[in-house]
Amino acid sequence: MKLINPLVIVYILSTILFLEAVSFLFCLPAAIIYNESADPFLWSALVTVSASVIFYLISKKAAKRTITNREGFMSVSLGWIILSLAGSLPYIFSGTIPSFINAFFESTSGFTTTGSSILNDVESLPRSILFWRSFTHWIGGLGIIVLVIIILPSIGMTANQLLPLESSLKEKIHPKTKAVGIRLLYAYLGLTIIEIILLNLGEMDLFESICHTFGTVATGGFSVKNDSISGYSAYSQYIIMIFMFLSGVSFVVYYYIVKLNFRKVKHNDELWFYFGTTLFFGAIATSILLTNTSMSPENAFREGFFQVISIITTTGYVSVDYLTWPTAGLILIFMLLFAGASTGSTTGGIKMVRHLVILKNIQNAFRKLVHPNIITQIKLNNKPLTDRMNVSIISFVILFLVIFLAGTVVIVMLGTDPVTAASAVGTSLGNTGPGLGSIGPMYNYSHMPGMSKVIFIFLMIIGRLEIYTIFILFSKSFWKL
Repeated sequence: MKLINPLVIVYILSTILFLEAVSFLFCLPAAIIYNESADPFLWSALVTVSASVIFYLISKKAAKRTITNREGFMSVSLGWIILSLAGSLPYIFSGTIPSFINAFFESTSGFTTTGSSILNDVESLPRSILFWRSFTHWIGGLGIIVLVIIILPSIGMTANQLLPLESSLKEKIHPKTKAVGIRLLYAYLGLTIIEIILLNLGEMDLFESICHTFGTVATGGFSVKNDSISGYSAYSQYIIMIFMFLSGVSFVVYYYIVKLNFRKVKHNDELWFYFGTTLFFGAIATSILLTNTSMSPENAFREGFFQVISIITTTGYVSVDYLTWPTAGLILIFMLLFAGASTGSTTGGIKMVRHLVILKNIQNAFRKLVHPNIITQIKLNNKPLTDRMNVSIISFVILFLVIFLAGTVVIVMLGTDPVTAASAVGTSLGNTGPGLGSIGPMYNYSHMPGMSKVIFIFLMIIGRLEIYTIFILFSKSFWKL
């Protein structure tokens, strides 16, 4: 194995910074339309493109060098950190979030599609800043990764080096990296455009429709309203509910549907497990609200399914303050913080396929108790699951839970009550957003200690990168020749 070439990583980071500098310019129309200062975005673009040029000049000799797996891991991990750091500049330059830690938190929450916020009054922000805030979701959800995948093949980076690292791109559709990126981009843009149109047909204006679509399709959850989605009509809530669910479906499934390959869709175990899980827990939530409150059946159905879909897909939009729900409902919400939707979507969390494999392992264990001599084999999508993959999935779930428990203990030690600490760590690691206690759906993270916010930033990034990507950097084998 060769040592890591820092210049290759610097070159990749220069590409990411350049793309981010361009993305700042997309906020200029909002600033012009609403007569707001464009300076925060111009200064942010200038600083970011300057860093990009410096990085490029330092590393241009490495441009044609083929990247190794180690450099791929390092590049993706550092890329998300650099992306979030640069993304905090508009908040700082505009003075809307003058604190560096708070600005970094908000930016990281946006790009990792977590949706947690430190802002007490979202509606008081300039519209151009609100646009950037929501746009970070769209970029982080899939956009920047797809764009980088389209561009990076020029330096020799292959699909195999990026696809295992980024949760949005888990399954190859086409052997060529560029083709993967283009097909995923079509699906992403298609969902975005359709939802904007449908929301705009309701009471939302075009600005609100765009911002809420960014938060829905990227399963992020930033809203332009302090009360999230609760102030909008039933029509808007149903549209967002439907698109949250659709955004939790693997983009690979959409590719197969377009190609009319329905056999692949039919045998996609994770898709049907996701569908069944959503129906099951949605029905439970509806039943809890019907039997314990005075809600009408339609209200109970809409509120129950909206919150369940929002939490399962790690979007984090809320149509009601669920802290007012019966205790059984709160327990359900907490359980679903560990769900996650499909592996090929923009969602966070453990993901449905891992839950499915764990259940299959439990089923096999019971079979062997009854029939000790039976030979069992776990299958996924009608194909046998290798022992290596099975162990990897079980290890991931265990590691996820260990990090959750360790993080909760640390946050409690820093002075937060156990319920708030546990839900804050769970929502950060699972990229969900709202939690329980003092970070409930109508609250935020502004009151949290600075050190706690730093820990949440770290958890959001490692959760977005599927844990292994970050942790492998700290292993001895990673740095050995």
